[in-house]
Formats: sequence, structure tokens, C-alpha cells
Amino acid sequence: MNLDSRFAALSDPTRRAILARLALGEATVMELAEPFPMSQPAVSRHLRVLEEAGLITRRVEGAKRPCRLAPEGLTELEQWLGKLRVALEANYARLDAILAEEKENL
Repeated sequence: MNLDSRFAALSDPTRRAILARLALGEATVMELAEPFPMSQPAVSRHLRVLEEAGLITRRVEGAKRPCRLAPEGLTELEQWLGKLRVALEANYARLDAILAEEKENL
């Protein structure tokens, strides 16, 4: 999996809502489709995108295919965002130092 496919999957508000629902626990396709004004096949297409991006997993349980979050897919996103967060914090620390120096010089 790559970050591009994960971020592309996250670009859709329906898919983000599905992930938010799955953060509460495992759910079937029908349970996930319930709040959306679209057909079950349309929700299944969204689930396929999320699964291909490595953000969810599905298992077979009789006639049902419950979905759940895929922790490893989310971990990779968190690690990448963490690197950006560290860089951002370093930039803010440098800015704070510059502003403090300017304040002293006034």
C-alpha cells in the first residue's frame, strides 16, 4: 500500500464517515449503508476503495461480510503525519525564538 491510495480514499466524505462509524466497532455493509442516501452497491464500492487502500478489512461470517478498521493502514498514516508534526513544531519553536528576540530588542 502507498500513502497516495490511502489519502485518495480519505478524500471522499462518505468514506471518512464510514471510517468514523467503524471506529466505534465492526459493522456489516447494511449497517454502514443505513445512514447514507445511496444504494447498498454504492456503499459497497466505497468499502472496496477503503479495503484496497488498506484502511479496512472484511471477513466472511456466513452470508455477512463484517468490516473493521485496519490498524496497520492507519498506523502508516499516523507515522507520516507525525513526521510533519515534528517539522511544524520545530518551525513554530524557531518563530517563537525570533519573536522573543524581537520583543527584547524593542
